[in-house]
Amino acid sequence: MPNSFRVIIPARMASTRLPNKPLADIGGAPMVIRVAQQAQKSLAKSIVIATDSVEIESACRDFPFEVILTKPTHPTGTDRLSEVVALLGLADDEIVVNVQGDEPFIPPELINLVAHSLQSHPQCAIATAGVPITDIIEINNPNVVKIVRNHKGEALYFSRAAIPFQRDENTVADSVRCLRHIGIYAYQAHFLKAFAQLAPAPIEQWEALEQLRALWYGYSIAVEISAQMPPLGVDTYEDLEKARLEWSNIRKFSN
Repeated sequence: MPNSFRVIIPARMASTRLPNKPLADIGGAPMVIRVAQQAQKSLAKSIVIATDSVEIESACRDFPFEVILTKPTHPTGTDRLSEVVALLGLADDEIVVNVQGDEPFIPPELINLVAHSLQSHPQCAIATAGVPITDIIEINNPNVVKIVRNHKGEALYFSRAAIPFQRDENTVADSVRCLRHIGIYAYQAHFLKAFAQLAPAPIEQWEALEQLRALWYGYSIAVEISAQMPPLGVDTYEDLEKARLEWSNIRKFSN
């Protein structure tokens, strides 16, 4: 697969559960830098950190990654990406992968997967990923977002509800699997340029799922099946301690 895509990592200081999260130290470097280093292992042709914080910008200057200071008023990370796409002057068909700034162990293969998916589905504006789930507790958990795809591998809907719902236990359909959404996206630049002008959709507000805005306005989303669920992001101090321990173990076994 050609390395014809970019990675943009939105990073903001505001976090209710873990203050100053992007700058949290993991093995001697800020967490957002650890994310960038993982992304650098992918086939991306460039890595950009997009932040609204002068403090984050300053901390990242000590590392070999491009940093862009964006407006502090963006309501979502996608809006921040939209500004970066405009500042970089990207062509409409350029592919941008949004990697969250709190995933220091994101698999580079997952980044490549969604980028390649969008390259293979030029009719789609977005590509994302899902992993099959069978645990009924996860299926019924509203914090686990589920996806239903059509025959072309494109998203029909995302929901916090248990979808697709199996009404009859005797119904067997091998082609239907419950998919857990993995929160990584590849975008065509033209969609990011348009996104900031789209009003929030009613279904987006009802489910509290930003990706439903794209479906509401008629954009197609390709959904690739991932072989495994990636490590979860860092949201709490307990998560941070686990990440530090994991980093320490990785370094120990790599030496």
